[in-house]
Order: sequence, then C-alpha cells, then structure tokens
Amino acid sequence: MSDVTTLTDDQILEAITAEVAANRVFLYMKGTPAAPACGFSMRVVQILDHVGVEYAARDILEDPRVRTVLSGWSGWPTIPQLFIAGTLVGGCDIVTELYQEGELQTMLSS
Repeated sequence: MSDVTTLTDDQILEAITAEVAANRVFLYMKGTPAAPACGFSMRVVQILDHVGVEYAARDILEDPRVRTVLSGWSGWPTIPQLFIAGTLVGGCDIVTELYQEGELQTMLSS
C-alpha cells in the first residue's frame, strides 16, 4: 500500500475488498504473523500455522482508519478478523472454537 496518511476511506475500503478477494484466507490482525501485537491475534496465527494453511495478513495498527473501515464493512467490531473464501469467519473466540471442533479444518480444506 502507498503512504497510508494520504489514502481516503474509500481507497482503504477498496484495498480491503481487494485483499479479501485476492486471498483465499486473509487475516486482519494487530501486528504481523511473525510478530503479533496482541494475544488474540497471536492465537489465530498459531491456529492457522498449526493447520498449515497458507494465508495473507495485514497489520491494522499501521493506520487506525483501517480498523474503522474494516469493521464498518464486515460488521464485526473486534480484531482479529479471519476471512475464508471472501466470507468473514469471525474473531479469535470463534476461530478457536471452530478449530477445536474440527470445523475450521473442514472450512479450510473445502
């Protein structure tokens, strides 16, 4: 992405929709997969890494407007937000529960 301070909310939304569309599994998180900046993001990264799925991620801390635009678009207020095949799965609690029940693995292999 270009200089985040010059992007409009519409441009941020375009980037979000493009990222979700271009990646089968996409994670909006605090920090990066290599360096999560909160425990909830770390937990989702650990789950995704454990199941061995390829995914892309974006650090929402780079520009606070990303979180606002993302949550307005997805209807989900918290971070992280995991998308599979363009559909919001949910945050840490939902991803953890789906993983423990084996449903996340099924969703990822479909």
